[in-house]
Amino acid sequence: MAIRKRLLGINPLGAALASASLLAALLLPPAARPTALDGQSWFTTPPWRVEFTSYWWYRMQAGAEYYFTVTLPEQAGAGLGGLTIRQTRGVDRDFPFFTHRTRAFVGRPRREGAAIPVQASFDQASRTMTVRFPEPPSPGQTVTVALRPWHNPTWADTYMFGVQALPAGANPVPASLGFATMPIYNLRD
Repeated sequence: MAIRKRLLGINPLGAALASASLLAALLLPPAARPTALDGQSWFTTPPWRVEFTSYWWYRMQAGAEYYFTVTLPEQAGAGLGGLTIRQTRGVDRDFPFFTHRTRAFVGRPRREGAAIPVQASFDQASRTMTVRFPEPPSPGQTVTVALRPWHNPTWADTYMFGVQALPAGANPVPASLGFATMPIYNLRD
């Protein structure tokens, strides 16, 4: 019988290990399952939406902050390594951001918890802000990233930002969180 299994290419030890791995994957809770595959980091259960808040709605208004809030599920399987926020719609494609004033915290706007260290960069050509967390927030936490433009856009329009969450770890595979919509009005509207 052992000869027949070897002739068919079935290694009994390999089959036992594969069965044990499958059984562990089915029986272990999602947070305990591995989140790395082929050298890439994945969320086991990714966050699924972004909440956007701004208290500055008029064109050219100075001192604005744009808040992007993400809740990381308990079963995420990885901490939040960062966010990418890319402007996808809006007539003003030139309003710049203060990357050194980007900040993050646990909680929601106007209910801020502990500060979270960030590293931020902004690519003007692609209109993409990348925010990395050197100390990734844990699954189960609600995290808000606050972006500071020099001022609101020059032109009234509806601006949209595509947001992706990056799991902590090597070569993160982003999870799309959808779009944040920001209407900007003329002062006389």
